[in-house]
Amino acid sequence: MLNNPGKHLIFLFIVSLIMLVSNLGILPVNIMEARNFITAREMVQDNHWILTTMNGEPRYEKPPLPTWITAVFGSILGFDSNLSLRLPVAFITILLVVYLYKFSLKLGLSGLNSLQNGLIAITSFYIYFAGRDNQWDMYCHSFMIVSIYYLWEILRIRKNPFKNAVIGAVFSAFSILSKGPISLYALLLPFLIAYGWVYRYSFRNERKHILAILLYTILGIFTGISWTTYVHWADPETFASMAKVETSRWVNDYNSKSVFYYWSFFTQSGIWTLAAFLGLLYPYMKLRVSNIKAYQFTLIWTLASVILLSIIPEKKTRYLLPVLIPLALNTGFYINYLTCGTKKKIDRILGNISLGLVGIVGIVYPAVLYFFFKDSIYSQKGWVIMSSVAMFISGVLICYYLTKTIFDKAFYMVVVVQCVVIAFIFPLSKSFLHNSNYKSVEDLKRVLNKNIELYTFNSMTPEIVWEYGKKMPVINEYELAEKLENESGQPIGILCIKGDSESLMKKFSSKYEIKNLSYVDLNTVSPGSEDYRDRLHRELFILYRK
Repeated sequence: MLNNPGKHLIFLFIVSLIMLVSNLGILPVNIMEARNFITAREMVQDNHWILTTMNGEPRYEKPPLPTWITAVFGSILGFDSNLSLRLPVAFITILLVVYLYKFSLKLGLSGLNSLQNGLIAITSFYIYFAGRDNQWDMYCHSFMIVSIYYLWEILRIRKNPFKNAVIGAVFSAFSILSKGPISLYALLLPFLIAYGWVYRYSFRNERKHILAILLYTILGIFTGISWTTYVHWADPETFASMAKVETSRWVNDYNSKSVFYYWSFFTQSGIWTLAAFLGLLYPYMKLRVSNIKAYQFTLIWTLASVILLSIIPEKKTRYLLPVLIPLALNTGFYINYLTCGTKKKIDRILGNISLGLVGIVGIVYPAVLYFFFKDSIYSQKGWVIMSSVAMFISGVLICYYLTKTIFDKAFYMVVVVQCVVIAFIFPLSKSFLHNSNYKSVEDLKRVLNKNIELYTFNSMTPEIVWEYGKKMPVINEYELAEKLENESGQPIGILCIKGDSESLMKKFSSKYEIKNLSYVDLNTVSPGSEDYRDRLHRELFILYRK
């Protein structure tokens, strides 16, 4: 299996399925997913495939390719299963892992090293986390890695330049159609910087390769902006207003953070944090890698991505996803050195620490679970037993292999530990996500008369609209007053947050009968918790003439 690409890809596919599909439907739909799912549902229900909508209103903030893909899955498998609607992003993430493996081979790395790179990528925390969350980020970066693979073919391999240009341009366009120019800036531009730094650009007397790169650039950009161009022409005022808001978030103080905010980026690799950090230490690594140019390339690619993202005032942890992709390749150099060849004493010590910590966690996991969380997990004995046995055995094996300095087997057992976390430990999260006041939208449907039209007051909560299953128009107090006057005494249902309920009573109670019928609370933690979100709690009122 050491140099068998077919077996490597099968192994990567199996591990990826475990990491991405196991227990995929457990977590509730979050706000970003809800926006995507609502728009996908309305594409199918209302045939709004180009001029996209969310809750009946124009939704042009994000390009539609991920939503188109989700809508296709929804139309085939239905819109009732979170797991079914998250499958597209899982498959797109597998595409990323496959092409990282293929790209590693193109870098001149061995089949074993390339396999390790793929395994590091799919078990890096924020990669598999994003690969289980059906929003836009993973699509744009996965498609861009495929595009970069074919661009590398043009730049380095120099075979079939026009074929590679067309394929690369198509996936570059897919990336732009997934989240605009984000991946061009955060993944492709750092790649180009690293390539120029390490390998140099040279096209003397190679006219067809210059034309191929022009084709790659022009075809990719113009195809990528096709939807944006059409919407700008078809609905210019709405598009301009939304574009202004989105642009201002990148250059103003919206979620503005320090320029150093991202410089703990390697911790987002999760289980590989220490290995990733060691792999970034050029003075330590330069004498320990067999392909120094490839290592310099992945290192500069990683650091250039961090620097470019740090320049932008708006910062969120999830924006680090593109950094973790070249970081996985860079970390692979450390892991490959650790698992192959003779090591110095300091290397053995550092290797024992970076992998041994995971083994220790596995060994102590059952005891920690019992002594600190036994009351919370009492109802999930099956998952407790399976996860405890699997973690303990994995931890013991890691420590055993490390005592024998068999680092390659210890590495694979660390991968097994991460698979155990997703397959057996993740279901235990239900024991810690509890809200005594929880009330789903299904409860709301039971108490609401079918003939009463339901509105949401002043603003909408995407998660609630998604669960409701159909549009919930947003209405303000002036529109509500007008509708009450024109509905000939027909009752109207209103969902509003606590802060708006008092003004609603004050404004309308003198002239209209107002009944507080029920409420919706989709929070998975109880009121008073720092993670409690007021926007997920809405009161249901029925208003009608006295």
